[in-house]
Amino acid sequence: MEPVRTCVGCRTRASRAALCRAVAIDSLLVFDEGASMPGRGAWVHPTRACVDAAITRRAFVRALRVAGPLDTQTFENRILATG
Repeated sequence: MEPVRTCVGCRTRASRAALCRAVAIDSLLVFDEGASMPGRGAWVHPTRACVDAAITRRAFVRALRVAGPLDTQTFENRILATG
């Protein structure tokens, strides 16, 4: 049985393979390609709509439990390049 995760952007459940994992390193949001980096992770669909919704609602900040804002520019560029 495939693991299921919830997208922080649209709040729908999907298989782990259909989502991308993001982690916070200091105040930078990083794409976790292998889904194996240490620490808390947030899962999101690799679409512009889900990433924008998560950023607008500050879902990455809440899911990753970080204090202060996150720099999401690098993550957005990476998702848009692969998605």
